[in-house]
Amino acid sequence: MTNNVEAAVPARRRPRSLAQELVDSLSAQIRNGEIVPGAKLPTESEIMRAFGVSRTVVREALSRLQASGLVETHHGVGTYALKPNGMGDFRVDPADIATVRDIVVILELRICLESEAAGLAAARRTDEQLAHMREALDQFRAALVPGGDTVTPDFRFHLLVAEATQNKYFADLMSHLGAAIIPRTRINSAKLADEDRMVYLARVNLEHEDIYEAIRRQDAESARAAMRTHLSNSRERLRRAQER
Repeated sequence: MTNNVEAAVPARRRPRSLAQELVDSLSAQIRNGEIVPGAKLPTESEIMRAFGVSRTVVREALSRLQASGLVETHHGVGTYALKPNGMGDFRVDPADIATVRDIVVILELRICLESEAAGLAAARRTDEQLAHMREALDQFRAALVPGGDTVTPDFRFHLLVAEATQNKYFADLMSHLGAAIIPRTRINSAKLADEDRMVYLARVNLEHEDIYEAIRRQDAESARAAMRTHLSNSRERLRRAQER
């Protein structure tokens, strides 16, 4: 298994397509039977070493594979291959999100999807799901240091909100979209907004906290409004940057 993975390492990689290269390689091995249904995939650390990528890239790729029905993850145990269903995958390729306009279009979709998801999450979330959201926001806040990874906990928080709807299709769609929908994975959002990075991220953190508090109170309308405000703020900052 390790040899197959290492053999699949691309000679050259574009930074924006690292996760998708990993998805494509593992998908091909599952579909052609090199990784049989029920087989355990290598650990995150093994995949990181084999492909020379970060843990964030590995987790994003595994999230996409899980959303497409090719693997399932048992927390604390590992990730296992499933039998391919033969259906085509819906996905947003990070390489296709190349311009500010592309990101604005994705944000328009997210505003519609995630505002309603936040409202449903407020009405339906469990205490355990709320606790996981709190953990994600705490991780985001802890990463508010130079070079800190805020993308992983950012996407995790939004995915957890989708999961708390108790409607699998919200979570499936968010998983398919992947962490590439977080604007700062594509562009320097703070620079476009003419802000210091730390100031920009601190405001994002506060917007997340507003969403969380509404979900904690089980106030569906406030949760919808807070999510809409959060995503609309991102969209408007990018629109203003385009106009300058």
